[in-house]
Amino acid sequence: MNGSAKTYLCWLSLVSAAAFATPVAANPPSFLDTLKKTTTLASTVPANGDVNPYALIVAPVSIGKIEKNDVLVDNFNDRNNLQGVGTTIVDYRPATGAITLFASVPKTLAACPGGVGLTTAMAVLKSGYVIVGSLPSTDGTFKTAGPGCLIVFDANGKFIKTFAGGPIDGPWGNTALVDHGDTATLFVSEIGAGKVPAAAQAGKLASVIRIDLAIGTDGPSITKETVIGDGFGERADKDVFVIGPTGLVLEGDTLYVSDAVGNAVNAIPQALTRTTSAGTGTVISKDGKFKRPLALEKAPNGDLLVINALDGEIIELDPATKAQVAARWINTNRAQTPPGSGNLFGVALTPDGKGIYFVNDDVNTLAVAR
Repeated sequence: MNGSAKTYLCWLSLVSAAAFATPVAANPPSFLDTLKKTTTLASTVPANGDVNPYALIVAPVSIGKIEKNDVLVDNFNDRNNLQGVGTTIVDYRPATGAITLFASVPKTLAACPGGVGLTTAMAVLKSGYVIVGSLPSTDGTFKTAGPGCLIVFDANGKFIKTFAGGPIDGPWGNTALVDHGDTATLFVSEIGAGKVPAAAQAGKLASVIRIDLAIGTDGPSITKETVIGDGFGERADKDVFVIGPTGLVLEGDTLYVSDAVGNAVNAIPQALTRTTSAGTGTVISKDGKFKRPLALEKAPNGDLLVINALDGEIIELDPATKAQVAARWINTNRAQTPPGSGNLFGVALTPDGKGIYFVNDDVNTLAVAR
């Protein structure tokens, strides 16, 4: 065979191979890979000295003292670092860099069983009302934890009312919210603090409830409460008060829940419509890079962002493939082992979708990663 014939056959072979080869799809970029820099924005300590920032919510509207895109942060501890006695919410304004006190309540409220200790359960409604969970203690330990309540403030930080009793029993974890203006649906995880204290030290008492709200001139009112998940693990902990389900993200009709005791992220189907509990739902991802998952947030690409409690990392989870696709250290404080352990709690996407706000419990600050 002459050289030209050989060349032709080689070319034909390459063309044929290319025609029948299976295309290999490139992995889509992760959201965390786009974050390049972390910046501290402000101290979250108000004048009364409250510490331990927990909940973190970006305001959806401008109303009262709130401007759209303000970041509201609450505090779980008092100035003596006692847990379950924090009473303040601060407001960070990105436009000016200023941080001010938004709301404060007394350590005891007649309508909030056990006192006040503001938790990671916080939501800002389009109507300007702010709802925050309270899981209180009288001595800074879970031994004296009360069932608590949900506290409602107006857009000027004025205390309006509380919701307590029934399935509201130790509101603890991040909220998920569907807000239609005159009505809203709120999801909150509950620790079960109001049950027999001995049982609450280690058990499966934690639940997730759906609260349907009607918004009137006197603020939100509950029209219906439904337990949509239960049997989640929870236990008392001297360092972090209590460990239980914390993060909630609603995607379509599926509610994702971070199961801290199970070291997993679970999914509860038909969360908006179901009338019975799904138990602990379906495990989407477990172990791997998870180190006691806490707060959850949804990334612009549809992935879930999962904050770790036992190190300073945030993990990106693809709920469709159930793969942990990326991880990034956002708190590297080597005063803890591993670095950043116990420092991270709330997380929220920035309004432009290009970064995340988070709190550093070790130094009581609000930060942003972009």
